[in-house]
Amino acid sequence: MRQNMLQTARARQLRRDQTEAEKRLWFALRARRFRGLKFRRQVPIGPYIVDFLCAERMLVVEADGGQHADALTDQRRDQWLEGQGFRVLRFWNSDILTNLPGVLARLSDEIER
Repeated sequence: MRQNMLQTARARQLRRDQTEAEKRLWFALRARRFRGLKFRRQVPIGPYIVDFLCAERMLVVEADGGQHADALTDQRRDQWLEGQGFRVLRFWNSDILTNLPGVLARLSDEIER
């Protein structure tokens, strides 16, 4: 139970301290604006907190900065999430900031699968 409380507190903090890329992507995804799907942000799943989750489609969307390049921990995290039945999509912050329509198009393609 204690871990749950810590994760919830951390998720709340992450919601308050969003990056600019997360803010822009959230604006596009929130309130069923994207294809009528419900997305949530900074959601605890098991031992992890994911940036965005569409539970209906079992889809996790991550907005990554440069610190995530070739991160072994991200690979393990993605494998764990995929083992739980989630699909994980990662987008670079720079892509979100400079090409949000392209990011949303790729997300749409993934949803169609």
